[in-house]
Amino acid sequence: MAATTGVDFWPYVYLGAKHMVTGYDHLAFLVGVIFFLYGMRHIALYVTLFSIGHSLTLLFGVLSGIHVSAHLVDAIIGLSVIWKALDNLGAFRTLFGWQPGQKAPVLIFGLFHGFGLATKLQEVNLSGDGLVANMLAFNIGVELGQILALTLVLALMTLWRATPSFNRHAMAANVVLAGVGLVLFQMQMVGFLQEISA
Repeated sequence: MAATTGVDFWPYVYLGAKHMVTGYDHLAFLVGVIFFLYGMRHIALYVTLFSIGHSLTLLFGVLSGIHVSAHLVDAIIGLSVIWKALDNLGAFRTLFGWQPGQKAPVLIFGLFHGFGLATKLQEVNLSGDGLVANMLAFNIGVELGQILALTLVLALMTLWRATPSFNRHAMAANVVLAGVGLVLFQMQMVGFLQEISA
C-alpha cells in the first residue's frame, strides 16, 4: 500500500475485505451484536448502523490526517466487545435495573471501530495521489469482507440455535466473549502505557 501511487481500486478492495475477514476484534463485536437477533431485518439494521459508523471514521480518519494512538482506539474496541457481551448477559438490567438502548451504542462503537482501521492505515504513509478513490475502494472491501464473514457466522449460529445446546451454552459463550474483550482491552492498554512512557 505504501508503494501505491494513483488509483489502485481492486487491490484496495481486496485488502479491505481481507482486513475485515481477519479482524477478530471487529468480528467479536459483530458476533455479540447478532447473537440474539433472529430476524434478518433486525440483523440488517444493526449491521448497517455499525457499517455507517465505521465507514465515516475510516474515511475521515485517513483523509483528515488526525492522529490518535492506535493502542487507545483498540482498547476502546475491546471495551465494545465487553459492553455487548455484558448486554447479552443482562448485566445492566441486573446491576442497575435498566436496559440500555441498542442502536446508538452500535453506531457509536462503529465509529471507534472505523477509527481503529484508520489508525492502521495512517501508519502506512499512504500516497495522497488517488487517496480518496483508494479509501473508498478499501471501504467497499471492508463491507464485502463483513458480509462474507457474517454470512458464515450466521450460518453456523443458525445451525447452533437449532440444537438444545444453544440455550444451555448461550450465556457461557457471552462470558467467553466478555473475556476476549477484556484481554483485547488489557493488551492495548499495556501498549498505550508503554507508548506514552517511551
